[in-house]
Amino acid sequence: MLPFRPVRAAGAGRASALALATALTAALLLPAGTARAADSRTVSGGRLDWGIKSSFQSYVTGPIAQGSWALQGGAATVGGSAFRFHSAKGSYVPDSGAFEAAFSGGVRFTGHKKSDGGYELDLTISRPTVRISGGKGTLYADMVSKAKGSGKVTSAAQVPLAALNLSGVNMRGGGTAVALADIPATLTSQGAQAFAGYYTAGTALDPVNLSADVQPGAPDTTPSATPSGDPAKDEKREKDAPKGEFTDAAVDWGVRRTFREYVTGPIAQGRWQLADGAQDGGALFRFPQGKGSYDEDKGALDASFAGSLRFTGKHLDLSFSEVKVAVRDGKGTLSAAVSEGKGVADGKSEPKSVPLATFEAKSLKPKDGLIAISEAPAKLTAEGAKAFGSMYQEGADMDPVSLSVALDAKAKLPPLPDLGHAPSATPTAADASATPAAAAAASSSSSPSSSSSVVPIAAGAGALVVLLAAGTAFTVVRKRRTAAAAGAAAGAGTEDSAPPAKD
Repeated sequence: MLPFRPVRAAGAGRASALALATALTAALLLPAGTARAADSRTVSGGRLDWGIKSSFQSYVTGPIAQGSWALQGGAATVGGSAFRFHSAKGSYVPDSGAFEAAFSGGVRFTGHKKSDGGYELDLTISRPTVRISGGKGTLYADMVSKAKGSGKVTSAAQVPLAALNLSGVNMRGGGTAVALADIPATLTSQGAQAFAGYYTAGTALDPVNLSADVQPGAPDTTPSATPSGDPAKDEKREKDAPKGEFTDAAVDWGVRRTFREYVTGPIAQGRWQLADGAQDGGALFRFPQGKGSYDEDKGALDASFAGSLRFTGKHLDLSFSEVKVAVRDGKGTLSAAVSEGKGVADGKSEPKSVPLATFEAKSLKPKDGLIAISEAPAKLTAEGAKAFGSMYQEGADMDPVSLSVALDAKAKLPPLPDLGHAPSATPTAADASATPAAAAAASSSSSPSSSSSVVPIAAGAGALVVLLAAGTAFTVVRKRRTAAAAGAAAGAGTEDSAPPAKD
């Protein structure tokens, strides 16, 4: 397919040019001779990056509220102030532009600690869902909040939290991905109530960025078994393992959020690399193919896992491999072979097994053939502190540990967060004003080492037909941008020194 060059219709107005652009662009997205069918396609995999409201974050962690926030359900951070929600599920209709994507993960804000240990400010926002129809967009979310003054706790599912300004955005088209960059958002009246009265309706919230993979066919609503995190292992596990032994397990651990941000930030300017089967879930790393033994009577478990993880940057080269987990008397220990220095890559540094973190493991009772410990709080050991070059002290909070062990052939390990494919960092849009936003959305990939190719389509006010390479994706970006907004979406790191001890 030959690229389509931008054209301007002589004597035609801006609306006519945009209509022509939309029609020709949509035609390029389909194979020659194929008519556009009024079909519904499946959204499966993707991420939503949203800071909710940056000034609220600053208030919560500032000198007045003296609080913090905590991630839930596999949510991650990206850039300086955005939260990343994962595993988009929904539908997209190319003919009408109707779009729905529900994401997983949440964030809890707490502040103004009381003498009894509770908090006057306690707000949780989770499971955001974006719905677009008829040119209007709304972001919904599950909300749990404590009202100011009365302390009344309110819980509501899928509150219409934010209205999305889609002015100049054409959602019609087709392809393998949908991406929205830097979409303005304002608080709704229902959202203001669920926000415990901290802001009034119409208050500007942080702009929304999302990308979602699109597959042919309508979403399958029939119940199905939860997919395993290790399909290859499932094929080999045809029958139950001998009593006391298992051959399919995984441990998920993000190491430490602020350490990841330090590695990729302006100080270390580094990255991480996964090898030997380790997987990246955005806010966590999965070490799969676990095998070992389990004693139900003693509540004891020993497991070793595949996969290796290496952090590199300025004055930084730290690797973890041969990950192991041992559980005794309600306490778990995560260990790994630790290598330091540039000699690691050449095999010149002999790794040493180090107990890195301890975590709570009070119950190892299996349910439906699966032992599951979900997001157990973890603390750094004395040996682990040395492995990090004393960057953190013994007892410092580390990312929580999740452990899953399949004891029979029917049990399935929980799936990893699905971040989908990131937009390309080098958009080919003819409209130059769309480039910063597209690049900003592209820069927020799941990890510094991830990459994929998506061809963006600009559909902002006054935009002409876009230069396309092969019609492999559908991306929407707004024309009106500010340099500050684009920079915020790009998410440069904000760490000024080594990672702080407080998350």
